[in-house]
Amino acid sequence: DPQQTELAIASKRKLRRFIVIDEVVDKLYGSKVREYFEENNVQHRILALPTTEETKSMDLVLNILHEVQNFSLDRRTEPIIAIGGGVCLDIVGLAASLYRRRTPYIRVPTTLLSYVDASVGAKNGVNFLQCKNKLGGYTPPVASFLDRSFIQSIPRRHISNGLGEILKMALMKHKGLFDLLKNHGKFLLDTKFQSYNGFADHRDAALQTTRIAIETMLEELAPNLWEDDLDRLVDFGHLISPELEMRVLPSLMHGEAVNIDMAFMTYVAHARGLLDAEEKEQILQCMRGLELPVWHSGCSWALIQRALRERLKHSGGQPRMPLPTGLGVADIFNDTSEETLERAYELWVKD
Repeated sequence: DPQQTELAIASKRKLRRFIVIDEVVDKLYGSKVREYFEENNVQHRILALPTTEETKSMDLVLNILHEVQNFSLDRRTEPIIAIGGGVCLDIVGLAASLYRRRTPYIRVPTTLLSYVDASVGAKNGVNFLQCKNKLGGYTPPVASFLDRSFIQSIPRRHISNGLGEILKMALMKHKGLFDLLKNHGKFLLDTKFQSYNGFADHRDAALQTTRIAIETMLEELAPNLWEDDLDRLVDFGHLISPELEMRVLPSLMHGEAVNIDMAFMTYVAHARGLLDAEEKEQILQCMRGLELPVWHSGCSWALIQRALRERLKHSGGQPRMPLPTGLGVADIFNDTSEETLERAYELWVKD
């Protein structure tokens, strides 16, 4: 906003910013971040923290809030900035929502997963009593700043992890996105989602893939930001994965657990007659091409039953199970029998 910029420049008061940055990101980019604020004459406090699923707790939120209080932050004019992966953005979002009832914050995602997932929407939260995101709220950021150059420094497995959430949107809503992943998945992994000239065969696959993933996510989330409607296609891959992810920490990353859930649900869709054998195989081949796990020994039949019982508690007594009904199309189902689930599980394990 040019008017706000003018006011900021004319103001006698020095600009101030409180930044929370993941400690790994700080090692890679911290000097550039500090240089940016110094060059722009912004008084700043940078708090580098270990933001992982294991540390995603109220203790870390309170740690941030102590530092925010010491900084004497003005909640109307000085947004907190979060720079990191999805866990960092979740933790800072919750801290900001609690400080003075609501302090604005800005998300700067640095992983592919957070770029296409955590950057969009209003949710924030922390783990509690070994349950994923049990404490949290709905406070959207005032802005998300998206810069794919961060992704070039993350390990290949982390990029594959982010591809799990992109594939979710492809399977639920966009056949074109599925085709992009199927045809360019290895290229996207090899080039770490950077845009390069001279690769005519791939066009700008990274830009197209991330743009479509975010646009389809926004289409789903924007009309239902506070989750008043519990029938959500974006819950695909999130029925069993929360239980699995917390049970086997730290062996599975979020997108990997989501993909294992999606692989099982692909078998459920096939067992129900929603997908034919060829479509099922296309989905599994695409998953393998993206270097995502399609099965995990920790995903037992007992865990699946427990996870689906938990699902009923939090979805109005209905499973509200999103399932693909083809490639890039889906629907919500409440009538999948125990027998169908068990038959799908046996075939999945056998394969």
